[in-house]
Amino acid sequence: MSGLKITRLFFDSPKVLGAVDTATRKVFSRFGAFVRRTARGSIRKRKASSAPGAPPSSHTGLLKRFIFFSFDPARKSVVIGPMRLTENNRGDAPSALEYGGTVTVDKKNVTVRSRPYMGPAFEKEKAALPALWRDSVK
Repeated sequence: MSGLKITRLFFDSPKVLGAVDTATRKVFSRFGAFVRRTARGSIRKRKASSAPGAPPSSHTGLLKRFIFFSFDPARKSVVIGPMRLTENNRGDAPSALEYGGTVTVDKKNVTVRSRPYMGPAFEKEKAALPALWRDSVK
Protein backbone atom coordinates (compact mmCIF):
# COMPACT_ATOMS: atom_id res chain seq x y z
CA MET A 1 0.00 0.00 0.00
CA SER A 2 1.63 3.21 -1.09
CA GLY A 3 1.10 5.30 2.02
CA LEU A 4 -2.73 5.24 1.77
CA LYS A 5 -4.32 5.85 5.16
CA ILE A 6 -7.94 4.80 5.63
CA THR A 7 -9.61 6.51 8.59
CA ARG A 8 -13.35 6.91 7.84
CA LEU A 9 -14.76 3.51 6.91
CA PHE A 10 -16.47 2.52 10.14
CA PHE A 11 -20.15 1.63 10.07
CA ASP A 12 -20.74 2.81 13.61
CA SER A 13 -20.50 6.50 12.91
CA PRO A 14 -23.55 8.51 14.05
CA LYS A 15 -24.36 9.56 10.49
CA VAL A 16 -24.51 5.96 9.23
CA LEU A 17 -26.48 4.75 12.24
CA GLY A 18 -28.94 7.61 11.83
CA ALA A 19 -29.43 6.77 8.15
CA VAL A 20 -30.04 3.12 9.01
CA ASP A 21 -32.55 4.04 11.74
CA THR A 22 -34.42 6.35 9.36
CA ALA A 23 -34.50 3.69 6.64
CA THR A 24 -35.69 1.06 9.12
CA ARG A 25 -38.57 3.27 10.25
CA LYS A 26 -39.61 4.04 6.67
CA VAL A 27 -39.36 0.45 5.41
CA PHE A 28 -41.19 -1.09 8.35
CA SER A 29 -43.89 1.59 8.27
CA ARG A 30 -44.50 0.93 4.57
CA PHE A 31 -44.50 -2.82 5.19
CA GLY A 32 -47.03 -2.36 8.01
CA ALA A 33 -49.27 -0.31 5.73
CA PHE A 34 -49.10 -2.98 3.01
CA VAL A 35 -49.97 -5.81 5.42
CA ARG A 36 -52.83 -3.77 6.91
CA ARG A 37 -54.23 -3.02 3.44
CA THR A 38 -54.02 -6.68 2.41
CA ALA A 39 -55.68 -7.87 5.65
CA ARG A 40 -58.48 -5.31 5.35
CA GLY A 41 -59.02 -6.26 1.71
CA SER A 42 -59.39 -9.94 2.59
CA ILE A 43 -62.32 -9.25 4.95
CA ARG A 44 -65.57 -9.09 2.98
CA LYS A 45 -68.74 -7.39 4.20
CA ARG A 46 -71.58 -9.90 4.10
CA LYS A 47 -74.28 -11.32 6.34
CA ALA A 48 -73.21 -14.95 6.14
CA SER A 49 -70.29 -16.33 8.12
CA SER A 50 -67.17 -17.25 6.22
CA ALA A 51 -65.96 -20.81 5.95
CA PRO A 52 -63.38 -21.96 8.50
CA GLY A 53 -59.89 -21.36 7.11
CA ALA A 54 -61.06 -18.43 4.95
CA PRO A 55 -60.80 -14.78 6.03
CA PRO A 56 -63.68 -13.70 8.28
CA SER A 57 -66.79 -11.87 7.15
CA SER A 58 -67.40 -8.36 8.40
CA HIS A 59 -70.89 -7.95 9.80
CA THR A 60 -70.48 -4.60 11.59
CA GLY A 61 -67.29 -3.28 9.96
CA LEU A 62 -65.44 -3.00 13.30
CA LEU A 63 -62.78 -5.61 12.59
CA LYS A 64 -61.91 -4.14 9.22
CA ARG A 65 -61.85 -0.57 10.57
CA PHE A 66 -59.71 -1.32 13.62
CA ILE A 67 -56.67 -2.97 12.02
CA PHE A 68 -53.65 -0.73 12.61
CA PHE A 69 -49.87 -0.78 12.47
CA SER A 70 -47.23 1.04 14.48
CA PHE A 71 -43.46 1.22 14.29
CA ASP A 72 -41.79 0.46 17.64
CA PRO A 73 -38.52 2.46 17.71
CA ALA A 74 -37.24 0.73 20.87
CA ARG A 75 -37.38 -2.71 19.27
CA LYS A 76 -36.95 -1.48 15.69
CA SER A 77 -39.95 -3.51 14.58
CA VAL A 78 -43.50 -3.01 13.40
CA VAL A 79 -46.64 -4.22 15.16
CA ILE A 80 -49.58 -4.96 12.86
CA GLY A 81 -53.01 -6.17 13.88
CA PRO A 82 -56.49 -5.42 15.17
CA MET A 83 -57.20 -3.41 18.29
CA ARG A 84 -58.95 -5.18 21.10
CA LEU A 85 -62.66 -4.60 20.57
CA THR A 86 -64.77 -3.78 23.59
CA GLU A 87 -68.24 -3.42 22.07
CA ASN A 88 -70.62 -5.98 23.60
CA ASN A 89 -67.73 -7.61 25.48
CA ARG A 90 -66.16 -9.04 22.28
CA GLY A 91 -62.57 -8.16 23.14
CA ASP A 92 -61.15 -11.56 22.24
CA ALA A 93 -63.00 -11.91 18.93
CA PRO A 94 -60.10 -10.77 16.66
CA SER A 95 -57.76 -13.31 18.26
CA ALA A 96 -60.38 -16.06 18.12
CA LEU A 97 -60.96 -15.36 14.44
CA GLU A 98 -57.24 -15.54 13.64
CA TYR A 99 -56.37 -18.62 15.72
CA GLY A 100 -59.68 -20.19 16.72
CA GLY A 101 -60.93 -20.40 20.29
CA THR A 102 -63.78 -19.60 22.60
CA VAL A 103 -65.41 -16.18 22.97
CA THR A 104 -68.25 -14.94 25.11
CA VAL A 105 -71.11 -13.47 23.06
CA ASP A 106 -74.28 -12.33 24.80
CA LYS A 107 -73.29 -14.24 27.97
CA LYS A 108 -72.77 -17.48 26.03
CA ASN A 109 -69.47 -19.17 25.24
CA VAL A 110 -69.08 -19.71 21.51
CA THR A 111 -66.33 -21.82 19.94
CA VAL A 112 -64.92 -20.28 16.79
CA ARG A 113 -62.84 -22.17 14.24
CA SER A 114 -59.92 -20.20 12.86
CA ARG A 115 -60.44 -17.75 10.04
CA PRO A 116 -56.95 -16.32 9.58
CA TYR A 117 -56.57 -12.90 8.00
CA MET A 118 -53.41 -11.34 9.49
CA GLY A 119 -51.08 -14.32 8.98
CA PRO A 120 -51.94 -14.75 5.29
CA ALA A 121 -51.64 -10.98 4.71
CA PHE A 122 -48.20 -10.98 6.34
CA GLU A 123 -47.04 -13.98 4.28
CA LYS A 124 -48.30 -12.39 1.05
CA GLU A 125 -46.50 -9.08 1.67
CA LYS A 126 -43.33 -10.66 3.11
CA ALA A 127 -42.05 -11.36 -0.39
CA ALA A 128 -41.97 -7.60 -1.13
CA LEU A 129 -39.79 -6.78 1.90
CA PRO A 130 -36.38 -7.18 0.18
CA ALA A 131 -37.47 -4.75 -2.55
CA LEU A 132 -38.48 -2.22 0.12
CA TRP A 133 -35.00 -2.43 1.66
CA ARG A 134 -33.22 -2.01 -1.70
CA ASP A 135 -31.49 1.40 -1.81
CA SER A 136 -33.29 2.49 1.39
CA VAL A 137 -30.17 3.61 3.31
CA LYS A 138 -28.98 6.90 1.88
